[in-house]
Amino acid sequence: MFILTKIADLVQIKPEDFDKDAAQAIEDNINEKFSNRVIQKIGLCVCLYDLLSASEGLIGHGTGLVNVNVEFRLIVFRPFKNEVMVGTISSSSPRGIRIRINFFEDILVPPHKLPPNTHFSPSEQVYIWDAGETDEEKLYFDNHEKVRFRIEEEKWHDQSPQGPGKDGDGEGEEKSPYSLVAAMDDSGLGPCLWWDGEEGGEEGMEE
Repeated sequence: MFILTKIADLVQIKPEDFDKDAAQAIEDNINEKFSNRVIQKIGLCVCLYDLLSASEGLIGHGTGLVNVNVEFRLIVFRPFKNEVMVGTISSSSPRGIRIRINFFEDILVPPHKLPPNTHFSPSEQVYIWDAGETDEEKLYFDNHEKVRFRIEEEKWHDQSPQGPGKDGDGEGEEKSPYSLVAAMDDSGLGPCLWWDGEEGGEEGMEE
C-alpha cells in the first residue's frame, strides 16, 4: 500500500523560518510542499520519511529566501495490483460503487467488477446481489458499509493547464489526478459482514 520514493528538489526557506533549526525548517518546507500531493506515475505523497542530504544555503538576490538543494525520501500511497484492502462505501450510482479509506476516496468498483446477478437499485441507490431465488438471499452493498476490495487498475490524469480550446473531454467533470479501479467479485470480497459476521464488522468499524 505504501512505498518509499527518493526525490531531489530545491527548497526555499522563508525569513520567518530562520529561527527554526535548519533541518526542521527544511522538513517543514518539504511536508508543506508535497503532503497530500499526487506526483504523476509515483502516487499520493503522504509525508516526509527522512532527509538524506542538504547543500549549503544560498540567499536569493532581492528575495531573502535561502535556497537549499536537498535529497529526501517520501512515504507514498500507491497500492499494487491485486492488493486486497478494506474501505467504506461512500456512494453508489450506475457507474459503480465509490469507496473511501481514511485519506483517499477516489476508488471505484464498476458494475462488471461486482458478483454476477448484481444490479443497481435507482430507488434505494445501492447495488443488490441476487445470491439466490428468494428475497432472503438478496445481499445489499449498503452505503457506509465496511468492505474488502481488490485493486485492479490505477488511472492517471495530467493536471497541467490546458491551452485555448482544450478544456477537457466535454464531460464537465473534473478528474482526479490519481484514481483506482477495484473489484468485489470474488469470495471474501464485499461487505465484511457477509464473511466475518457481526464480530468481524464491529472490529472493522473500530479500525
